[in-house]
Amino acid sequence: MRHLVAILLVLLGGCASTPRLPPTPDLYSDASFGPPSKPVDTSELFTLSPEMRDYLHSPSFQNRLRTRGREHGLLEALYNGSKTGLKLDYDATYTRNAAETYRDRAGNCMSLVIMTAAFAKELGMTVRYQNVLLEESWSRNGGLYLLSGHVNLVLAYRASDLMSVADPERALVVDFLPDQRADRRYTQPLEEEEIVMMYQNNRAAEALVQGKLDDAYWWARAATRGNARTALAYNTLGVVYERRGNLAMAERAYRAALMREPESAAALRNLEPVLTALGKTEEAKEVAQRVARIEPIPPFHYFNKGVTAYRNGDYNEARNLFEREVKRAPYYDEFHFWLAATLLRLGETEEAREQLALAADTSTRQDTRSLYQAKLAHLRQLGMR
Repeated sequence: MRHLVAILLVLLGGCASTPRLPPTPDLYSDASFGPPSKPVDTSELFTLSPEMRDYLHSPSFQNRLRTRGREHGLLEALYNGSKTGLKLDYDATYTRNAAETYRDRAGNCMSLVIMTAAFAKELGMTVRYQNVLLEESWSRNGGLYLLSGHVNLVLAYRASDLMSVADPERALVVDFLPDQRADRRYTQPLEEEEIVMMYQNNRAAEALVQGKLDDAYWWARAATRGNARTALAYNTLGVVYERRGNLAMAERAYRAALMREPESAAALRNLEPVLTALGKTEEAKEVAQRVARIEPIPPFHYFNKGVTAYRNGDYNEARNLFEREVKRAPYYDEFHFWLAATLLRLGETEEAREQLALAADTSTRQDTRSLYQAKLAHLRQLGMR
């Protein structure tokens, strides 16, 4: 089975020097899709709910601002986990707007950035968004391979303070990555309109995972209407068309993505089978060769071979393959989980418990964290007998 590549979770933003390309109105086929289940609207993306305003004006919140300063006081009020803090949980189930993140006390890094920016702007702070350049992070869901990126933000009371990011009293980098990779970050500045586009693209990819093609189309359409300079939303639009069976429009969308990022392995990998299905076999071969040069070992390569070895009962080979994939992507929970299952088959219970604990620690979804923690508790009980 072939897996399409969608790009999800605050995807990688393009270089600020990329030229803005002319509009491509021929990318849309509205008649091929029904209306969205809910309005596709970002007008209230940063809007504070009445509950958020009440919290902002509460005595505990205002006291933190007075004693710690606006930037540090805001972060402590939102994220310090004390009785008066929000006790937010990292959850990548779907991308929330500011009010939803506050209501649910949970969100992925995009949601947390949006909510923090909403509070900061209400307090008169200057907000700068950043694309964080990390190693590619992959996951999969519903027949889709999902490529994740990461954003953070910088807070300052005055615009001129943003020139002094190294001074913690004047500007503060705020990052919600649930591991230590952000300590080794390189960043690119993002405009707020790019954050909005990323949010729209996230919603499109999330709808794709749920099989809601109509919703996915309208969110992807909105993400590309601003003529984004990066490939991600066009790639997602292509996946939507391909899932609907409109290969000609899928080809157009993937080519639009490649106009913006000619070396996008995701768009190239998606384009190749579309060209084959359309009878453009020679061009498909050329695209396959380009992908092989750019990405000689595709995502999940060792993992898929490891699953095959596991199901064939070759647990030593499976362990070797899963360990290679864990080394490539140490922050993806499914790799740790399968390695734990393999180690159990080999009778290495203590090592299996360690991998299962890592699976729980690296999971970005509340439901899977609960599942891993339950399995881990069961293993611990067995070890106590």
